Amino acid sequence: MRVALLGAGRIGQLHAANLVDHPDVGAVVVADADPERARHLAATVEGDAVGSAEEALDGADAVVIAASTDAHGALVRMAIERGVPTFCEKPLAFDLPETVALVDRVSQTRVPVQVGFQRRFDPAYREARRLVESGELGVVYLVRLIAHDHEPPPDAYIPTSGGLFRDSSIHDFDAIRWVTGQEVDEIYATGSVRAFDAFARHGDVDTGAAILRLTDGTLGVLGQTRHDPRGYDIRMEIIGSRDSVTVGLGPRTPLRSLEPDTAAPAAPAWTSFLDRFAVAYREEIGAFLRVARGEIPSPCTADDALEAMRTSLAAGRSLAEHRPVRLAEVG
Repeated sequence: MRVALLGAGRIGQLHAANLVDHPDVGAVVVADADPERARHLAATVEGDAVGSAEEALDGADAVVIAASTDAHGALVRMAIERGVPTFCEKPLAFDLPETVALVDRVSQTRVPVQVGFQRRFDPAYREARRLVESGELGVVYLVRLIAHDHEPPPDAYIPTSGGLFRDSSIHDFDAIRWVTGQEVDEIYATGSVRAFDAFARHGDVDTGAAILRLTDGTLGVLGQTRHDPRGYDIRMEIIGSRDSVTVGLGPRTPLRSLEPDTAAPAAPAWTSFLDRFAVAYREEIGAFLRVARGEIPSPCTADDALEAMRTSLAAGRSLAEHRPVRLAEVG
């Protein structure tokens, strides 16, 4: 397969490595807004660098979009209008109207689209979903979501990120609906700037919390920070009537117990999404190549991206207006 890669930044570099390691990929063609960065990545993976997204798409069997968030919508539209099976990092588009328009166009063209919510491919998240689906957890009472970055993003990234809930929490919002099989009905979100003034300058927060009510009455609780001095901490805890389980708790969890009979962590803590979800990213790209070949339907559709976006926007509205927001209010 000939795969176009649009975006040669940190996540683009990860996807490039996974693509060239896959036996079904014969060529990777890289384009980036920074031509030198595209050339450097192409040389690293023995691919080809071209000067534009249009050139990269010429003759491509599939495309992976890993460009900046505000470029996603236009690049997805360009790809599907050419009939090229498309993988796009979250979000599908920068705002709700553009996302809705893209979802409609994807439905019209029927071009396969997969959105990059990689937690769906993490072994522990998949097992959590299986346990809920099988009934082994019983009635799900509460889902607790923990999401702490190790270090905050660069200041230049903040104004184009879409804010904490749209940029980062959107992964948790997708994960809770995917694992539970339920939609978010209502959300109350709050946040503050505790340490990094750059977020305040752009109307964002570095610390957030949210309470979610799902359609069947299950409650979700999210706590999130842009900085955790011990490492990158992403977890999900599910409390049910028959069992209680957790995702992300292990020897690399960046958490120090104060209980006197608890040993110190046995391995270095995760420091970023790159090492925490390395397996998930490989599985995700492998699944997309199967989608592109027509072997399986998309495991994370444009409609899934729309629902995650709606939840993120409801959280942002709740933060701004200091009230619970029903999802029915958003689109």
